[in-house]
Amino acid sequence: MKKKSDKRPWGGFEQFTLNEESTVKILTIKPHQSPSVQKHKHRSEFWVILDNPIKVTLGNRTFRAVKDQEIFIKKGQVHTAEAYSKTARILEISFGKFDENDITRLKDKYGRVNDKKK
Repeated sequence: MKKKSDKRPWGGFEQFTLNEESTVKILTIKPHQSPSVQKHKHRSEFWVILDNPIKVTLGNRTFRAVKDQEIFIKKGQVHTAEAYSKTARILEISFGKFDENDITRLKDKYGRVNDKKK
């Protein structure tokens, strides 16, 4: 993903996608909860932390991500996020063919390791 920044008299903007296949979501993660430890075959993801800090795991690396921090997740890269004591939100832009079934769950608190959805 190549992000474009443009300054204007009133301020400016950052452009994340232009005329390419993408899906945009806002993930809301409850305190002390997390989506599956997962990876995708057909899409990469770009995350922006929208408010409260969150614990992010990319491969073997775990770190505290803070508001406005940007994170790029490559196709096939293992990833998850976990909210600390407050609900946290992530802007997620997925690039490539989006399909909710394109999830390989490696670990899941909710017993969905073999499930493709939810």
